[in-house]
Amino acid sequence: MPHPFRIYNTLARKVEDFVPIEAGKVGLYVCGMTVYDHCHVGHARAMVVFDAFTRYLRHRGWDVNFVRNFTDVDDKIIARANEKGQDPLAFANHFIDEFHIEMKALGLDLPTHEPRVSESMDAILQLIQTLVDRGHAYEAEGSVWFSVTTCAEYGKLSNQRIDELRSADDVAGKSHSADFALWKAAKPGDPSWPSPWGPGRPGWHIECSAMVAKHLGETVDIHGGGLDLVFPHHENEVAQSECGVAKPYARYWMHNGLLTMAGGQKMGKSLGNVINIHTALAEFPAEAIRIYYLHNQYRSPLPWSSEALPEALGMLSRLYDAFEKASAMEGNEDADKVAKDLGEDALTVLTLGRSFAEKFYAAADQDFNTAQALAHVFELARALNRFAAHKKAKKRGMPVVAPALAAFALVREAFGLFTMTPHELHAEVKSKRLAALGLDRADIETKLALRKAARDSKDWARSDSLRDELAAQKIEVLDLAEGVEWRVKLD
Repeated sequence: MPHPFRIYNTLARKVEDFVPIEAGKVGLYVCGMTVYDHCHVGHARAMVVFDAFTRYLRHRGWDVNFVRNFTDVDDKIIARANEKGQDPLAFANHFIDEFHIEMKALGLDLPTHEPRVSESMDAILQLIQTLVDRGHAYEAEGSVWFSVTTCAEYGKLSNQRIDELRSADDVAGKSHSADFALWKAAKPGDPSWPSPWGPGRPGWHIECSAMVAKHLGETVDIHGGGLDLVFPHHENEVAQSECGVAKPYARYWMHNGLLTMAGGQKMGKSLGNVINIHTALAEFPAEAIRIYYLHNQYRSPLPWSSEALPEALGMLSRLYDAFEKASAMEGNEDADKVAKDLGEDALTVLTLGRSFAEKFYAAADQDFNTAQALAHVFELARALNRFAAHKKAKKRGMPVVAPALAAFALVREAFGLFTMTPHELHAEVKSKRLAALGLDRADIETKLALRKAARDSKDWARSDSLRDELAAQKIEVLDLAEGVEWRVKLD
């Protein structure tokens, strides 16, 4: 049986026990990208959060049907494609391809389904027709509008009042200023599809309701997305779906917080303050970006600055270094005997390793608190580093650290971290960070060669001087049995 968990429900405004529609299964729908440009690091927070959430649920035994859509028919797509003299659907498809490349590089698994608006017209038209037939929508000059005053519970998700609202589509023909478009009459040169009301294309909100119904049924277990989507997008989804089928649309609403810039401003393309995820991936390992998102609780605002990813990379490096030290230990004695012999630091590592899974799961099961779950990983890593300094740890420590190594394996499966060897991580850091730090690989290799020559001739003073020069450049030199290795210091 899958393990139970609790989640904050935006609709109820509190943390609740998750109770699925069907035992053992989770239907999860997350609003994806409107593909008129590259994914930026603000978008990527939602992508990583829900990827990790899905991984975790599956790790805990849940059968997850994860659906994330693409909006490939939209005003912004059409406008941007027209600017560039391209077909809007081909333009959107290009950015879908780019998105897949970027998400694979970020380490994300593919969702179960990735529906597109352009491929969901039958379901969209069917839902619009149902709303018209039931008196919740009306046609005006080739467009179809949802009538918010016919929905008695409109505003229940966002806590908005109809008499205080206007929709973005403020045009003639609407019965109420807050009514929103389900179908937009075609404009010359824009992509369009036939409908009972004339050629046109869907409004923004109707697409998700139709895709949820097609892939997850009339009621979905969990609907997710960024906090900025609560109103109007998710509120309008609730209204049109529940008026269409007279059933609850989503049992739980899960919203991630936004990346915030200096002064609390959110990151957004319209604000001109974005950093695209492919730019971040060119400079930092994917796991550094993942840990940046996951070391904060998903609902909290996440501050962004030029130091955000360097700091995350430093955190990741400390974890990998602790893992590396533990992995290098030897021995096959009884763990309790070794821990007793080697003292308090060994006992601490053994105790933390043995209790890790319970504490990790308790944090993640309580509103997917990845920050608290990872705090237990950092606590374990600090204990490993202290224990590794013991003179007998390398020869006898493996039984003591074995539960800690199992803890790292657990986090790898549950959160998608620690998927590399320490050597692979440091090799990636070298390939991505040298230029950003103003370091020249050829200069480093030259100094290493000079140092080797000094060591070969037993000129220890010259060897130490060159090591110090490299250390001043944040280059750590490791003299190993199999040869010399160097790394970029990240702390």
